[in-house]
Amino acid sequence: MAFLHHNIMQNAADADLIREYKASGKLDYLAALYQRYMNLVYGVCLRYFDEAASKDAVMQIFEELIPKLKQHEVQNFKSWLHVLARNHCLMKLRSLKTKEGRQVSIEDRPLMENEEIAHHENGISLEDNLQAMEKCLETLPEEQQKSVNLFYLQEKSYREVAALTGYEMNKVKSYIQNGKRNLKICMEQQQHA
Repeated sequence: MAFLHHNIMQNAADADLIREYKASGKLDYLAALYQRYMNLVYGVCLRYFDEAASKDAVMQIFEELIPKLKQHEVQNFKSWLHVLARNHCLMKLRSLKTKEGRQVSIEDRPLMENEEIAHHENGISLEDNLQAMEKCLETLPEEQQKSVNLFYLQEKSYREVAALTGYEMNKVKSYIQNGKRNLKICMEQQQHA
């Protein structure tokens, strides 16, 4: 009987597993869902950390997923999980920025195999990119700034952003799309300045 239950979960759609997990709270459903995308999550983590730290991050992201999936209305789990994994890694790197009140040296940080974390092709560090993004975010019109912040940084769905801001759904999608484009333009200008 357990085999049959496992087989059904393996063939179930992502949305069905999410619904069952939210309804029952059973981790079996979440584990079956996460298992499908563990390689994706691991691949994202490898862009920021070495193998050991990436494996740890994969487990931490699963633990983070337990409460977060219950809180969010997720339309496309794979994309949402990708953003969650990337944000987890970026936040972990930011927390490594300072240890005991001192600046973290490159040697103290987990490195990627090709050391992109220390130097991208154009010599800009991840921390410089994060600072540039924060500055550029402040330059966006208020609607774009709020929408981008809620959608990407706070991982809210379009519906949740609309509810929190009072903006119409089409406006929210437009603000996010335009805000993302304007952020990219601003950051490219800062890199070339």
